[in-house]
Amino acid sequence: MENKRPIIQFEKVAIMQGKNLVLRDVSFQVEKGEFVYLVGRTGSGKSSLLKTLYAELPLSEGQAEIVGQDLDAIQPHEVPFLRRKLGIVFQDFQLLTDRSVSENLLFVLKATGWKNKHEMEARMEEVLRLVDLKTKGFKFPHELSGGEQQRVVIARALLNQPELILADEPTGNLDPETSVEIMDLLNNINFYGTTILMATHDKHILDSYPRRTLRCEKSTIIDLSKS
Repeated sequence: MENKRPIIQFEKVAIMQGKNLVLRDVSFQVEKGEFVYLVGRTGSGKSSLLKTLYAELPLSEGQAEIVGQDLDAIQPHEVPFLRRKLGIVFQDFQLLTDRSVSENLLFVLKATGWKNKHEMEARMEEVLRLVDLKTKGFKFPHELSGGEQQRVVIARALLNQPELILADEPTGNLDPETSVEIMDLLNNINFYGTTILMATHDKHILDSYPRRTLRCEKSTIIDLSKS
């Protein structure tokens, strides 16, 4: 029988940044295959929540599970295994500027345990094709537009065929036309089954691509579909 557990489940979670309480009493879930937005003012806790999901910030209290991993009991040596199940898309790209696109992807594959040269080359070619950059592997980040760099970041996130993509303001540094291209790409990825949780403050995106929305507000998370 198929496992119907949510891909993300939080129950009465508290999140700290150092000694500061950022979010409290956080309870929500995301089902497999969903595309969910995370919204809220700057400083409301969106990035802290995402960091908790990929185990950069620990839980202070409560229970949380992501892609089958209990975050309240995760050990340091288990974090790399968790992150292999996730694709993470950052607003500021975080590409290695002294390496080509292909070398950026190769770095991640090696870091996540790939060994076979032919399999690595085939996977890099496949993800670059998926993001429509199959002829750009030799280029360096500074030779690409902002939209192309974000496509590389998405390609990098797809390398290990993640069950879930966490996207932190992926259109935040892009012009409106390029933002639409990135959203069309993310929607296509979601269409083929990958779950996406995306933090954004872009009202045009929210209006143009309506999805279930979680709001960081008053130090907690509110599901706007239930309000």
